Amino acid sequence: MNFDEILKIIFLSTLCFILAACATQEEKEEDKPVTTAEAFPSTYQAIASQPVIIRNATILTGTGEQLSGVSVLMVNGRIQSIDRQIANPGSAKIIDATGKWLTPGLIDVHSHLGVYPSPSHEANADGNELTNPNTAEVWAEHSVWTQDPQFTLALAGGVTTLQVLPGSANLFGGRGITLKNIPARTVQAMKFPGAPYSLKMACGENPKRVYGERNQAPGSRMANVAGYRSAWIEAKAYLKKFEEYEEELAKGEEPDEPERNLQLETLAEVLKGNILVHNHCYRGEEMAVMIDIAKEFNYKITAFHHAVEAYKIADILAENNVCAAMWSEWWGFKHEAFDMVEENVAMVDAAGACAIVHTDSPIGIQHMNQETAKIIAAANKSGFKVSPAHAIKWITLNAAQALGIEEQTGSLEVGKMADVVLWDGDPFSVYSRAEMVFIDGAQVFDLNDRSLQPATDFDLGILDPEGERL
Repeated sequence: MNFDEILKIIFLSTLCFILAACATQEEKEEDKPVTTAEAFPSTYQAIASQPVIIRNATILTGTGEQLSGVSVLMVNGRIQSIDRQIANPGSAKIIDATGKWLTPGLIDVHSHLGVYPSPSHEANADGNELTNPNTAEVWAEHSVWTQDPQFTLALAGGVTTLQVLPGSANLFGGRGITLKNIPARTVQAMKFPGAPYSLKMACGENPKRVYGERNQAPGSRMANVAGYRSAWIEAKAYLKKFEEYEEELAKGEEPDEPERNLQLETLAEVLKGNILVHNHCYRGEEMAVMIDIAKEFNYKITAFHHAVEAYKIADILAENNVCAAMWSEWWGFKHEAFDMVEENVAMVDAAGACAIVHTDSPIGIQHMNQETAKIIAAANKSGFKVSPAHAIKWITLNAAQALGIEEQTGSLEVGKMADVVLWDGDPFSVYSRAEMVFIDGAQVFDLNDRSLQPATDFDLGILDPEGERL
């Protein structure tokens, strides 16, 4: 055997060893269990789109500016330029928006679309797990029916992103999910890429009524608070077990892995700062109590929802960097919702807190612009002097902040997702409608083009090709 043959044998042996090692590594990777963070991943893919230039619109950027005489260029799903002079990259679609208004896509932080879909029927009512005051283990996304025709109705109102939450029957209702409002076969294909999960909590009348009527705890507001605190104590102990387990692994030891608990796992992720707390709460003093509980267990409340009495504690919300997501004028339907003022949103905003307009309604979500217009009118009548350029933040950038996606969407800024709405007039006029809607730069709705008015499978057989009911 000559020297060359020996080298060849050594080379082939080494190659086989490397390939075997790679194969073993691949098997190990395949055998690895999926972690919680990797479970049910987003498969969202932006729709392919050609470059688009929108010219001559009045622009509300979502950052407090109102611009005119500038154009917006969208390329590869992102806003590439906002300038007076924009060169056509060669294949761009040019839209002359003279007399029209351009805004970021609207965002509703409180929706139950898909979990309480249309048609409204007991068989489709999947938003509340009414079996325990603490159902932190359930995830709203596992109830979302993607064929809910309410998604496309919201799209026609300019809504490009929404948070779907469990209901408010429990102290801990479960995880919420942020979705891009595109037609899809699976909920994973709608999941906003990289958006953090939320935890829906509820205080006040709802949980104490639901369980008090069953002669279970909680039956009072003080039992509500005891229930939260007991759950957080358990969650802290659960988190400590896993932290100690990780520390032992890092030392090279082989400890037994603690048993997983889906309920405590969600709460532990809140304590680690990975899940955002969205808290249904109406009364001022009750919101203050919830903030104290968050301080006791060292977690943060991202936003109070409904927050009818937020104006009473606006300074406290500002001091603690807590958003308030509020209605324009929905009030009085139960005792804790009675002490409302139409300037609520504007008063929270004026105090320097993060103010948001939400709907909690499959109808309201179709005209978030008009809901906001009501608040502008009430605020200006009371001397707040709210401009359209400022108010648009309540349904765009501030909402994105509460969902943890403000770096990606919520304003018209270079580099952000091209989630954009072109209105046929002032968006805060009752006569204006969303004319074109773009998500990641792709046109997904056109008021004047039936082929760009998506219909769900549920609509098929109900609507004719022209969109009229059969």
